[in-house]
Amino acid sequence: MEVFCGSRFWDSNLSIHTDNPDLTPCFQNTILAWIPSIYLWTALPFYLLYLKRSKRGYIVLSVLSRFKTLFGVLLWCVSWADLFYSFHELLQSRTPPPVYFVTPLIVGITMGHVNERFRFATFYIYFALIIIELILSCFKEKPPFFSPVNTDPNPSPELTSGFLSRLTFWWFTSMAILGYKRPLEDKDLWSLNEDDTSKSIVQQLSKEWDKEKAECKQKEDVTYRKKSNHVLNHVGDGPEEAEVLIRDKKHNRKPSFLKALLRTFGPYFLIGSFFKLIQDLLSFVNPQLLSVLISFIKNKDAPAWWGFLIAALMFTCAVLQTLILHQHFQYCFVTGMRLRTGITGVIYRKSLVITNSAKRSSTVGEIVNLMSVDAQRFMDLMTFLNMLWSAPLQIFLALYFLWQALGPSVLAGVAVMVLLIPFNSAIAMKTRAFQVEQMRYKDSRIKLMNEILGGIKVLKLYAWEPSFSEKVLEIRRNELRVLKKSAYLNSLSTFAWISAPFLVALTTFAVYVSVDENNILDAEKAFVSLSLFNILKFPLNMLPQVISNIAQTSVSLKRIQQFLSHDELDPNCVETKVIAPGYTISVKNATFSWGKDLKPSLKDINLLVPNGALVAIVGHVGCGKSSLVSALLGEMEKLEGEVAVKGSVAYVPQQAWIQNATLKDNILFGQAPNEQKYQNVLEACALKTDLEVLPGGDQTEIGEKGINLSGGQRQRVSLARAVFSNSDVYLLDDPLSAVDSHVAKHIFDKVIGPDGVLKGKTRILVTHGIGFLPQVDHIIVLVDGKISEMGSYQDLLKQNKAFAEFLRNYALDEDIEEDELTMVEEEEVLLAEDTLSIHTDLADNEPVTNEARKQFLRQLSVISSEGGECPNKMSTKRRVYEKKPAEPPLPRKNPNEKLIQAETTETGTVKLTVFWQYMKAVSPVISLAICFLYCCQNAASIGANVWLSDWTNEPVINGTQHNTSMRIGVYAALGLLQGLIVLVSSFTLAMGGINAARTLHAALLENKFRTPQSFYDTTPTGRIINRFSKDIYVIDEVIPPTILMFLGTFFTSLSTMIVIIASTPLFAVVIVPLAILYFFVQRFYVATSRQLKRLESVSRSPIYSHFSETISGASVIRAYRREKSFVDISDLKVDENQKSYYPGIASNRWLGIRVEFVGNCIVLFAALFAVIGKNSLNAGLVGLSVSYALQVTLSLNWMVRMTSDLETNIVAVERIKEYSETETEAPWVIEDKSPPEDWPSKGELEFVNYSVRYRKGLDLVLKDLNLQVHGGEKIGIVGRTGAGKSSMTLCLFRILEAAKGEIKIDGVRISEIGLHDLRSRLTIIPQDPVLFSGTLRMNLDPFNKYSDEEIWKALELSHLKRFVSSQPSMLEYECSEGGENLSVGQRQLVCLARALLRKTRILILDEATAAIDLETDDLIQMTIRTQFEDCTVLTIAHRLNTIMDYTRILVLDNGTIAEFDTPANLIASKGIFYSMAKDAGLA
Repeated sequence: MEVFCGSRFWDSNLSIHTDNPDLTPCFQNTILAWIPSIYLWTALPFYLLYLKRSKRGYIVLSVLSRFKTLFGVLLWCVSWADLFYSFHELLQSRTPPPVYFVTPLIVGITMGHVNERFRFATFYIYFALIIIELILSCFKEKPPFFSPVNTDPNPSPELTSGFLSRLTFWWFTSMAILGYKRPLEDKDLWSLNEDDTSKSIVQQLSKEWDKEKAECKQKEDVTYRKKSNHVLNHVGDGPEEAEVLIRDKKHNRKPSFLKALLRTFGPYFLIGSFFKLIQDLLSFVNPQLLSVLISFIKNKDAPAWWGFLIAALMFTCAVLQTLILHQHFQYCFVTGMRLRTGITGVIYRKSLVITNSAKRSSTVGEIVNLMSVDAQRFMDLMTFLNMLWSAPLQIFLALYFLWQALGPSVLAGVAVMVLLIPFNSAIAMKTRAFQVEQMRYKDSRIKLMNEILGGIKVLKLYAWEPSFSEKVLEIRRNELRVLKKSAYLNSLSTFAWISAPFLVALTTFAVYVSVDENNILDAEKAFVSLSLFNILKFPLNMLPQVISNIAQTSVSLKRIQQFLSHDELDPNCVETKVIAPGYTISVKNATFSWGKDLKPSLKDINLLVPNGALVAIVGHVGCGKSSLVSALLGEMEKLEGEVAVKGSVAYVPQQAWIQNATLKDNILFGQAPNEQKYQNVLEACALKTDLEVLPGGDQTEIGEKGINLSGGQRQRVSLARAVFSNSDVYLLDDPLSAVDSHVAKHIFDKVIGPDGVLKGKTRILVTHGIGFLPQVDHIIVLVDGKISEMGSYQDLLKQNKAFAEFLRNYALDEDIEEDELTMVEEEEVLLAEDTLSIHTDLADNEPVTNEARKQFLRQLSVISSEGGECPNKMSTKRRVYEKKPAEPPLPRKNPNEKLIQAETTETGTVKLTVFWQYMKAVSPVISLAICFLYCCQNAASIGANVWLSDWTNEPVINGTQHNTSMRIGVYAALGLLQGLIVLVSSFTLAMGGINAARTLHAALLENKFRTPQSFYDTTPTGRIINRFSKDIYVIDEVIPPTILMFLGTFFTSLSTMIVIIASTPLFAVVIVPLAILYFFVQRFYVATSRQLKRLESVSRSPIYSHFSETISGASVIRAYRREKSFVDISDLKVDENQKSYYPGIASNRWLGIRVEFVGNCIVLFAALFAVIGKNSLNAGLVGLSVSYALQVTLSLNWMVRMTSDLETNIVAVERIKEYSETETEAPWVIEDKSPPEDWPSKGELEFVNYSVRYRKGLDLVLKDLNLQVHGGEKIGIVGRTGAGKSSMTLCLFRILEAAKGEIKIDGVRISEIGLHDLRSRLTIIPQDPVLFSGTLRMNLDPFNKYSDEEIWKALELSHLKRFVSSQPSMLEYECSEGGENLSVGQRQLVCLARALLRKTRILILDEATAAIDLETDDLIQMTIRTQFEDCTVLTIAHRLNTIMDYTRILVLDNGTIAEFDTPANLIASKGIFYSMAKDAGLA
């Protein structure tokens, strides 16, 4: 080497042991100069290959690239100049060493030192140029010419960002700043990168999965071929042949979805794994550098630059680690995100082609779970999957270095760690069990609250609130009891988690010192091993978690794989091209079943339908009519025969399928709009009148499953969709059964029949309506899945077979139906805003599970157009007896007048008052105690470490340290004290949290029971329930652990600062700028990430609701051949969701890099100041301060996350507070004003100038009523809808408070006494009988006031005794939710029994609008006449025959008294009452 260089290659005196270090010229000229050149040459072939492969277009000559080129040329010139100078020297016979030729040559060719002036000059020029080039190459170039154009309106800046920007996630800064300035919205989000979109990912994954399936199929074919040969050779050997088949079966492997996933996402994920490997190795560099630093401090003669170099290396290493770690996380999270996109897309596509038998094997809920829960599991696993190999690697390396430092005594510490694992997992198992139990209580509490809010009006009328409130609180007490138990466990595990590193260190050091006198614990050993133990902690804790995660994910994988391996519908099952001329549908000898292994439901079907014919299919229930339609659609398994259907198909299923979209979109169903045609369709399908009733006309948003349309409307919309589609073949599966008869007639005449809109098309109509049969061309009669006869109506009558009998059976029913042509049914109206507000409410934060969501949608508050009266929700047939004069349609309300107020979402920062409210709920004393305990805990922890550093500085005498046992004792005492305080503090915190949860829930419940009825009329139940479920859950289970983590990290960071400042006071100077930087990063991040989380959760639920909708309407989507566009909609929804998820990932990375940079600076300055003050410091203190600094990064990072979570979640307190402070009704009991015990004794009623309105700002409903009712009178109240009949009852119970005037009962003003005093002395039989789930006894007597005899007596009088005594559990008979296991009549009788039990002097009977069966009605009337003979009875009548024998009748009109007299006088006076009686046929 020396010959080559002309000087020594390495000289440690020159390079290391000196105050002014330098490298030898030889080293500089060889190693330093050659390495980059060699690198570039090796990279060249790969780069050329890359350029050849990817068509990137031509380079743009921008200013930047011109400068780069210029400086490149200059550099090149400089290095050639160097070479020529060497030749020049040669000529002048000063022979330079060979290296001066080789280096410039190499450098000059690839892209170039220093004893004379010339080389000196070239070197500095060269150096300056290199620096300039470096700076220039950090900027991003413009894209090349002719490269693919990005037409995106809002592309992600990541695509155009340079190398450094990607490394530090600088490109995200613009969004962080925007999010800080104002809350982000959808339009601010960047589009997804091409590689992350559903389109490209699902395409790749499907391709791999199809390949996998094909491979397996090939192998199967091979095995089958083998088998068949085998069979041929051995014709007679039965047993052997069977054996072979069995043996071969085993080889068939199922297609593995895992393989497809690995092929699609593996390569990308492996890049992340590579980063992880580097990061793992780097993480062990800093402890080594720490030991070098400590030995440097000890060695007083070492040159100072060593120290600075060590500090710089520590900093560089930490920064590199940060950058690489976050690159790794980015790759992992993006893989996770792509996995979810891919799995969601594949499942969605599969659900459109899956056979019906396969679909039956799993419910819609389960399939939706595959998409939501199982895909989510993959996503969560991705983050930590690398720990599988990384954890063992880290553990191995850490143990290796520890062994080097402390020898075998390390094993003691490791043993403690390993022992803690089963302890932790035992706690985890137990906690999980508690969670399940607590979920059970929570579900039952929510279910009860749901019922209570549904029947709140009834509870108020009966004054039953206290009893129900007690029931809820009872469940809540149990729930909190379980919570408390799991809190004990959690504080134990926190104790284990925090004390673990300490216990490990303690045992290791104790063993190390005790084993051998000569083992000296010096600073280097102590602090290096401490930092290594800290590295060990993470993998040891993660490993069991990752393994359990993998176990869960493998279950998910199996479930997904099973779903994806289901049979698919055969697309060629129905022939569409070839068919006999003149016919549209032909079926030859076909047999169909619903599944390959089920028995056929249709046998030997032969059928030819000519073009344009109208064919009716009739038959008894379950004879296969719908199956035949499905068979023509290709939905069934064709076992034999052939089917052909020519042209496009439109299909109207029996259960109408309605999308969650506007009514117009439901009808257009993806067709191009055509106004003229559209109006004709609406006219034909009788939808015009419905549009007038709906709040937004045809722009009304229809809830899931068409929740705000009646059955009849849904069916007509479904039919309109078919008519609009203008197809060739119409398959109509009994569209006329859901509508009432006159509408059915209209639709048949206008749409289906010979003169309808569809004449000339081929129509197949399944029907029960016999009236239409004479008008059809052909009739097919099905009996048990076979066609028994075919022909025209006349032919079949002549044959007098099955069809004639069918006619005879049905004709009887038909006659009855004909009389029922009353007015067009009044469809109930449900305001659409309602449904929407609930959607947004549920999507508020995390998506509530789909099931719960459906529940809420069922409970949507239905508010009738009148504002307060209960909507007339009943089937049309029941309305026959009313014969009300048809009312003019209500004037269209202007769409802005919303009944339901939209919910306000909080944006921006959370006010400090909310934190104060929470502290008040916890109780201020406990809050202070918790903070104090945390201070003590950290003091103890610092104490222990300071003691350790003191111990390591103890002088060594004769090779040993003295009083080691005392040292160990104090160290142990301090450490265990810290552990105990942790236990106490986390426990106190948990108790405080539970305390807060209890008080907040109690206040909310208390207030909701005392809220006036008008609040419930304007607030959807879903929104209130959301407070009781979601927000209470957050307060119970999310806020306390978040606070625990926050306080933990906060105090850890604080104690780090204290320790560093204590050991190197200079550090205080740096703290302020670092703190400011940290604070800014934290504010930017919190504002942005919180809003991103909100956007993500809002955009998530539509994916799942659209999916469950698709599954239920798959046959319709396939019939109209709309699969492609539905797949596109689904992809779009997934992409919308990922669009807000991706910046969320990036924001975490952005934050991580910035916060960790602050942490790395702390490390740098701690080390630097230690080096600067090395003469005044001892090794122990340096070890202490730097090892603290090395840990601080993690806690700084978590502190920001926790602040963010805390701010996001504390909003729950605010939302609950808001609902605990809504205005309340009058007090339940007023002590000094309570009426006498026997009041009302006479039952006299008096209204004086009484007026009332429903809510502030609405018109009066009753205007200046004056009337007097004597005790014992029977009064009937009649009037049109909206005349104010029901309002009168509500006034008596003070559900509505007077606007002016007053009501007196027996001379007592009802406005002056407590509500419960009033309500418990009146009896009402309400319009719709509400029952609560619970025993029958509880439904009759929730306060347990009455004896069994009294209850049985009441049941006997209300004609329920026979039913109840026939039940095995008698009075303990369980009523289901809403009393659904009793008939409507029985429920009405239960309400009567309640009234009989109460038996007060005044009875109010609000007659059910729908006549429940007349029989029940007569029973009730009879009982009232006998049992309430001496009471005052007020009846709100809908049918006049019940009140014709009453004392007087009150006729209300528009809120005023129109007539008030005896029935006979009123009929004589020929007024309003007379005309009503005449309509009803009573006058």
